Amino acid sequence: MPRVTLIGYRGTGKTTVAALLAERLGCAWLDADVQLEEKLGCSIAAFIGARGEPAFRDEEAALLGELLEHFPGVVATGGGVVLRPANRELLRRLGRPVVWLTAPAGVIRERLAADPTTQSRRPALAGGDPLAEVAQALSDREPLYRACADVVIDGAVDPPSIVAERIIARLAEAGVREHGVPSEEPPA
Repeated sequence: MPRVTLIGYRGTGKTTVAALLAERLGCAWLDADVQLEEKLGCSIAAFIGARGEPAFRDEEAALLGELLEHFPGVVATGGGVVLRPANRELLRRLGRPVVWLTAPAGVIRERLAADPTTQSRRPALAGGDPLAEVAQALSDREPLYRACADVVIDGAVDPPSIVAERIIARLAEAGVREHGVPSEEPPA
């Protein structure tokens, strides 16, 4: 069964695209953040508020390992999963092909503002101008996402169904074999 792992900042469309991609590939899909909230019994925002970000990142890393070892479908990861070196290694070793969905800070900010669950489920952006914070986080994470990605897809312009089709086409171009394993090293 094919496996594809989607990475990227929150609001880039990973969850929506994962569902469409799985449908096209004929496999299951899941959102790692939703799985984590079910495991924790509360929202990510509530967990971080009660236990702190390091405890959240520990839980996120444990779940990532479980999913990449045992789940054979499409996985939409949390936006910050690439922050830990061990997670990046797991993605490169077990999550391939890894597709990085990108979008400009302005598009992400609009999407986050339009999502009624952002405040209750995700930690609030800390202080200052939210758009500036998104832009800074994107800038900080860009090399981390790039280090993991086999394929990079702009998720900002096309509708999610087209993004899913573009992923399938790019994976085919990249020579992805059965079970989602690239036939050669990812582009530098």
